[in-house]
Amino acid sequence: MTTGASGQPGGRSAARMPTMRDIADHVGVSRQLVSLVLRGVPGPSPQSRERVLAAAAELGYRPHSSARLLRQNRTHLIGVVFGMRNPFQVRFVERLFVRAAERGYGVVLGPVTIERPTDAVVAALMEERVEALAAFNPDPDSAALAAACELLPVVWLGERAGRTDVDNVHVDEAGGLRLAVRHLVELGHRDIEYVGGLGGTVGADRAQAYREVMAEAGLSARAKVIPSGFSEEDGAAAARKILARKRRPTAVVCAGDQVAAGLLAVFSRAGLGVPDEISVVGFDDSYVASLSYHRLTSVRQDVEATVEAALTALLDRLDPPGDEAPSPGRVTQTPAELVVRKSTGMVRG
Repeated sequence: MTTGASGQPGGRSAARMPTMRDIADHVGVSRQLVSLVLRGVPGPSPQSRERVLAAAAELGYRPHSSARLLRQNRTHLIGVVFGMRNPFQVRFVERLFVRAAERGYGVVLGPVTIERPTDAVVAALMEERVEALAAFNPDPDSAALAAACELLPVVWLGERAGRTDVDNVHVDEAGGLRLAVRHLVELGHRDIEYVGGLGGTVGADRAQAYREVMAEAGLSARAKVIPSGFSEEDGAAAARKILARKRRPTAVVCAGDQVAAGLLAVFSRAGLGVPDEISVVGFDDSYVASLSYHRLTSVRQDVEATVEAALTALLDRLDPPGDEAPSPGRVTQTPAELVVRKSTGMVRG
């Protein structure tokens, strides 16, 4: 095997990112001068600045963000705890990247999985020196989360927070479900059941909101909750329970779009027409709802409003607009609206 001057096989030099020393050697100036120019510090002459910047561009120099952050007291990083299988949460993260960058902040991802629970994710984000946390439905018993709440601003997303030392942003559950039930009632439905109730505080909250809305409509005696989590398989299991019954509801409201997708699939395989024989409503209005083969009526959570509320809460504490930071425990309810598609229709006579 042959080696070149660099000692690498085949005579090819090892690929590496150019450094400020490389720029200094290329131009024939000191590393200190290069550092001043790249940091935009006054002092270097216009000619020196032009030569250094031209050399940096020619060599393909990129600043080492990690090293730069270690030299600063602030990192301008926001950690986000979320579930990669939840379409709404993924869309939130996509928009947070854009909106945070507009305000000079970066985003560090902390996806929660079975192998990486809240404790592990929060601990990893803290090691990245994030300045604040945005967390979707985190484990309320997480020791790492409790420690983080004492050290930096935290906004609790998706459900009611179980503590008062964090800001809380969640959708208007009752308002959204009220729109769904009213829509179905206007279509003539009375036997309207709910699939959900499991999966943390948000599951219980949505189920309770459904019961209250059914009572408002004078249908409390017909209210029924089919226990379910938030996955497609949870929805499929609920659909099979409905199919096995002699008396079925004429309409079903689901805890989430993924649950509704599971129902639609099982109903389709069983030959149960939607919406001719049963109407189905989802929650979140994620991309799953708008798919051409679902065309799901769904309660819409406003992603942009959620991002704005969360980012405002965090930045008000990191960079208070006044003399003092706002008191903790602020609650923001984002508005809900109903997007009507093809999965709901008039009840059969």
